[in-house]
Amino acid sequence: MSSSLAISIFVGLIAGVAVGIQGPLAGLMSNRIGLVESAFYIHLTGMITAGVLLLVFWQGGQLGEWRNVPWYALWAGALGVIVISGMSFMIPRIGVAAATVVIVASQITVGVVLDQFGWLDAPVRPLDFQRTLGLLLVFLGVWLAVRN
Repeated sequence: MSSSLAISIFVGLIAGVAVGIQGPLAGLMSNRIGLVESAFYIHLTGMITAGVLLLVFWQGGQLGEWRNVPWYALWAGALGVIVISGMSFMIPRIGVAAATVVIVASQITVGVVLDQFGWLDAPVRPLDFQRTLGLLLVFLGVWLAVRN
């Protein structure tokens, strides 16, 4: 395994742990202060954290190049509000594992569509038998995770 692959996997594992903890924390906040209020607070603290990281690590990079990003890419933060709000809504109702499985299944489904058509600058990876079977197994996993 190359060091680049190992680092990528490690970063992915850390990010997965963060998402796994973020959802329950967002659900807890939502129960206490409300759905929209918790989404606001979570993104406010995220903005502050990103600002601190930018101040500490910025070396005159390309922050001003945001004008060269496609307009629709600038809506990624708004999609983050939908993700956090969705998790905050689902977790108290169906639990952490089921909510996570639903979100991940949706991500995989969107990923397959983006790969199929190469949308949003994704490399084209056509849907084949193996990927179709994998997607069906994901949906089976969702059904098993959310049924009572």
